[in-house]
Amino acid sequence: MATERTVALIALRLAAAGTAVAMGAIHLHLWYDGYRYLDTIGTLFLLNAIGAGLLALSLLITPTRLLPVLATLGALFTAGTLVALIVSLTSGLFGFQESLDANLVKPTLAVEAAGCVLLVALALLSRRGRRGRLGRRGRKPTADRLSPSAYDH
Repeated sequence: MATERTVALIALRLAAAGTAVAMGAIHLHLWYDGYRYLDTIGTLFLLNAIGAGLLALSLLITPTRLLPVLATLGALFTAGTLVALIVSLTSGLFGFQESLDANLVKPTLAVEAAGCVLLVALALLSRRGRRGRLGRRGRKPTADRLSPSAYDH
């Protein structure tokens, strides 16, 4: 029977992978829709779509013991994408100024913000469980942790 933590990890993995797929799909759609013709931005949109796809796949297949690192890196990747959009909306990025009214900007803000939250939650939950396991099994027993029956052997 699955524990509550296991169910939460699976749910967070799936939700985070879903937001990564959505982020990648948005960037790929916009790339096809004309952003590919923008210097630097076009290449970055395509790379973001590829990276988001790889992140989504990795979230689904990575062993739980490696999940804290992947989720942390994924959160940084997603946060970087979100920051780039915000900079593009406010002061411009690589000579390109985005508008809040442009196609898919508002959904992108929502998807990337949700992705950041989900990936941070996944990193924290997977790290918390890993520390607990290492604390119990990863150390050699010492006299203060041995039960009285351990001395009888």
